[in-house]
Amino acid sequence: MFSKKQTADFSKFDTLIGKNTSFEGTLTAEGTIRIDGKIKGDVKVEGDIYIGESSQVIGNIMGSNIIVGGNVDGNIIANEQLRLTSTGKVIGDISVKSLIIDENGVFEGSSKMTTNEINSKHKSKKSESSSVEN
Repeated sequence: MFSKKQTADFSKFDTLIGKNTSFEGTLTAEGTIRIDGKIKGDVKVEGDIYIGESSQVIGNIMGSNIIVGGNVDGNIIANEQLRLTSTGKVIGDISVKSLIIDENGVFEGSSKMTTNEINSKHKSKKSESSSVEN
């Protein structure tokens, strides 16, 4: 399912937002997170994110490997892979290394494919400009 270099382990979750849970604000976490409830705000995870079929996220999402089975209204940045399942719907722009959209998955927005090479060049230019400014 994921690249050979890095595999996501969705068998155990460090954080779970349950089906009957609503959250408003910025959610920041490490590890693997599963969202089955409703979130209004940004989700920033140093790890993998699973968005269940019953979930609704209104806000931007950042993570490594992201699986969307519910509804997302916002932009997504996946450092590795973004997968929209057959029940997943994303309305917003995405920036990903790898993209999979299952049959009947819905994506409305623009996409940008990234690579480690591009990211490292960008970081190098950023650090060079920082040292020039100092």
